[in-house]
Amino acid sequence: MSRPSTAHGAPRGVSAAFTLWGEVAEPTRLTVADLRADWEQHRAEVVFDCATAGPQHHTFEGPLLREVLRHVRPDFDPARRKERSRFLLAVSGGDGHHTVLSWAEIDADFGNATVLLATRMDDADLDAAGTQLVVPSDRCGARYVSAVTGIWIGACPAPMPAPTPGSVPASAPAPA
Repeated sequence: MSRPSTAHGAPRGVSAAFTLWGEVAEPTRLTVADLRADWEQHRAEVVFDCATAGPQHHTFEGPLLREVLRHVRPDFDPARRKERSRFLLAVSGGDGHHTVLSWAEIDADFGNATVLLATRMDDADLDAAGTQLVVPSDRCGARYVSAVTGIWIGACPAPMPAPTPGSVPASAPAPA
């Protein structure tokens, strides 16, 4: 694989760009054209339920999300599984939609999900529309994010200790 371009992409309207940032060594901006040129393309035929349009059947092509994210070198030791497993990915789209995945979902040592950053949908290039996050294992389409504008990578903070009985304020909701 050649080193991906970090240029701001083609002229406006030709290839939409998005930013990879957060707890990474090399924040960068990529276009759909960069994704197509610099990474192996995978194909996924998917069916998912859309709350507003019903069942959707599409074919997507694009690189694996985990391969693209390795380019920015997330701030964890790749040899330490427990360290990798606490990282989160927040993906934002052009319409304000956003979702969260865990690094463990896409990591080959854990969930090994084939999540794509699509460069093509139903044999049409997505250069002008922008890349789409594709989660083929999801039955519901809520984590399919169109026109990706950014992907933040970072560690989940350690949770606070659970409150002890009697230390929860009276106004706190009772557990179900």
